Amino acid sequence: MEASRPGEPQLRHVETDVLIPKMMREKAKERCAEKVLAFNHCCKETGFLMVFKCREENSALKECLTRHYKDPAFFEECKQDYIKEKLEYQTTGIPAKKRSQKLPTSM
Repeated sequence: MEASRPGEPQLRHVETDVLIPKMMREKAKERCAEKVLAFNHCCKETGFLMVFKCREENSALKECLTRHYKDPAFFEECKQDYIKEKLEYQTTGIPAKKRSQKLPTSM
């Protein structure tokens, strides 16, 4: 587990080993969107033969995702985003996904 910096909240095992990596996977898919689309397109076009015909697209996608997963700077970026969301939740009590929804203007 990575040590917290001074002033950072202490993160639990589940946060550093499960929740932050989950955030990393989601962001890596966004950053590798072109490769994800190419692989999905290939799979849709070839059907059952995708295992053989989409090797190149699959390799490119895996390489892109793995590059992000192994990048310590990317982990740190996601960790900081996670901490920010966690602190906002502790302050507001509203999960990040619901916070992005528009609030009604009249009550």
